[in-house]
Order: sequence, then C-alpha cells, then structure tokens
Amino acid sequence: MTRSDLVEELAARFKHLTHRDAEIAVKAMLDAMGEALVKGHRIELRGFGSFSINRRPPRMGRNPRSGESVAIPEKRVPHFKPGKALREAVDARTQEMLTKKKA
Repeated sequence: MTRSDLVEELAARFKHLTHRDAEIAVKAMLDAMGEALVKGHRIELRGFGSFSINRRPPRMGRNPRSGESVAIPEKRVPHFKPGKALREAVDARTQEMLTKKKA
C-alpha cells in the first residue's frame, strides 16, 4: 500500500472527509511520526506495533569493487516491531489464503 492508496482508503471510509482533507491528515500524521523518531522518541500504536530507533555501531566494511577496507560510521535507523494483534491477524489471514488455494 502506498501513501496515495492510504489517502484513497481514508477518503472512502470517511465520506465527510474530502480527498484533500484525507491527504492533509495522512501527511500530518507521517510528519509527526518522523519528527518524533528524529528526536529519539518511541511511537507505540496499540494493536498495530511500535516504531523506535536502533543504533548500528561503527564497523569496518569492504569496497566490493576494489576490495579495500572502508570505515562505516555509526548509524541510527528506524525499526518497526509489529504488535501481537497485527501478527496474529496477518498469520490468520495468511492461513485462510493458503487453505483457499489448496481447495
């Protein structure tokens, strides 16, 4: 699902929202989440999952073309951990689809 798909779904579910309002709402939510992660905060959406920042320590890597060693600096990367309800829903729907294909 893309960002525009999400906007379309939101506008379709809530008839009182115009397409433009749905687009503004999605943008505002994603911007707020991005800003929170940049500040180092953790985001928890009950029943869906949590977003946090993981630290990748500095390490030595190799340039695949020349083979020389390259120092890779420390990085902070976003991490998503699905919640129990989301994991169970995905597993249940996947099992349903597999049983339908076999029949």
